[in-house]
Amino acid sequence: MVYLINLLVFFCILVVGACATNPVTGKQELMLISEAQEIEMGRSLFPNAMWGAEGGGGEYKDERAKAYLGEIVQRLHRASHRPNLPVSFAIQNSSVPNAWAIPGYVVITRGLLTGLQNEGEYAFVMGHEMGHVAARHSARQISQGLLLQLGLAAAGLALQNKEQGELVLGLGAIGGALLLRKYSRDDEFEADRLGVEYMTRIGYAPYNAVTAHRNLQRISNEYLRSIGQEPSERTFFEDLLATHPRTQTRIEEIERLIVNVRPSQTYGDGSNAQRYKSMIGDIQRVHNVYVNYYDRALRAYQRGNLNEAQNYLHQAINLERYQAPFYALTGFVMLDRKDYNEAERYFNGALTVDRNYQPAQRGFGMISYAKKDYLGAINHFKRALSLYPEDTPSHYFIGMSYYRTNRCDAAVGHLSTVAQAMPKHKTVNGILGQCYERIGNINEAYRAYAAQVGVDTNSAVGRQSLARYNEIRASIEKQKSEQKKR
Repeated sequence: MVYLINLLVFFCILVVGACATNPVTGKQELMLISEAQEIEMGRSLFPNAMWGAEGGGGEYKDERAKAYLGEIVQRLHRASHRPNLPVSFAIQNSSVPNAWAIPGYVVITRGLLTGLQNEGEYAFVMGHEMGHVAARHSARQISQGLLLQLGLAAAGLALQNKEQGELVLGLGAIGGALLLRKYSRDDEFEADRLGVEYMTRIGYAPYNAVTAHRNLQRISNEYLRSIGQEPSERTFFEDLLATHPRTQTRIEEIERLIVNVRPSQTYGDGSNAQRYKSMIGDIQRVHNVYVNYYDRALRAYQRGNLNEAQNYLHQAINLERYQAPFYALTGFVMLDRKDYNEAERYFNGALTVDRNYQPAQRGFGMISYAKKDYLGAINHFKRALSLYPEDTPSHYFIGMSYYRTNRCDAAVGHLSTVAQAMPKHKTVNGILGQCYERIGNINEAYRAYAAQVGVDTNSAVGRQSLARYNEIRASIEKQKSEQKKR
């Protein structure tokens, strides 16, 4: 009880004392993380967001376009409310039209970049995303999440009398979940306003903010048509509309906002459409190959239509030889066919184009695993996880490789990651239970077996898990009965 009182006192002091001045509004607001922590979380999240956020894909490599677009980002950054922060720019290799920013990074997808019409529209989109960081929207979300966790911790202590050590909060776990969470409607309106402010400060006509929003709607509709408006693919946009102000509402707000807004000086003609189209022309050409061939191949592969996927990929490679995803996906088709020599050839092709193309590293690991070369698999998956730390398939196969080589001490961390990400996986909980037993952690083994029993008991792993679950439960009940007799 004394500890509970102390925790609640600490909780109150934290809430009262942890305030900071918002760089945009100048108002005091609750802020439980420092600027240095923001930057560190951004640095930690970036590779996972590039590979795992909407569309994934890693980075699209075009140094000329990146330098051109990055220079506009740097000008916006200098005009923003937090020019002291580091900032890096990247193009995400995804056909999904999207853009996002986290402390230290601002990103636009290939799909959105090629749909915009000029520098002014691009400057607004980038300014909008940088506005979220400038106004500390993500930091506020993390602070609110931490506050919730503290409140839950205090409530949990009152109910369960937990030990102090179990209440330690890690910024990494909650920060990663919240840093890319969708923003509120008020945050979106504020980011729109900041996008207009920043773009006009560096010389772009404010009306480009209006056309950018209209183009975003067009680009989104074109993307939906390109994927056949499949329900599973539409979810992203339906969710986006559910949590963001409607396009027309935002356009009306911006039109009211820009009535009296004029750049102090105009950069070029204020839009610079010709230069923009010239500088991203090659990306546009390659994007068309992605939309017409690679994206269709990926959907065919996901449906199990390997012949159709391979035909589309063959056409994609004929049209554009320097895209690592084309080779890597072909490698996975060959892997599914158990043609390991061809799979290796295509994965090598992907790494020749881009030595850091993570799926190809994962592919090599899967070949080694299929050949029962578990030590080789471990090395490949270590490399894959260094590029994409939250890659669930890599965690699964490296965990299984450790399990196959009787390294359960090393396996449990990876397999527990998979179990958290895929709680309904058919066997991972049962394998995890075996690993916990082998290292002598019966309590965790019991929990893992219980999870496996809740998922599947028909497979060999499921049947073994059910047997061990019943045996451990009987042992626990026997111990409780003996303790009552004493």
